[in-house]
Amino acid sequence: MSVPKKKRTKGHVRGRRSHHALDPLVLAKCSKCGKAVEAHAACGFCGNYKGKEVLTIKVKTKKEAK
Repeated sequence: MSVPKKKRTKGHVRGRRSHHALDPLVLAKCSKCGKAVEAHAACGFCGNYKGKEVLTIKVKTKKEAK
């Protein structure tokens, strides 16, 4: 088996890994309700995307007091 002749320096390894960082999440405002939504995704609160309703959201009801 072959063995590396020289040690990879920290700078070389970290420089290669510099592209592995995660990008920050891009948030936009929903045009209907104003909640924060991921870009190019339907709003999870009201179900709108680009001014049109694309998801039907079930309304949570409170249980009546006994």
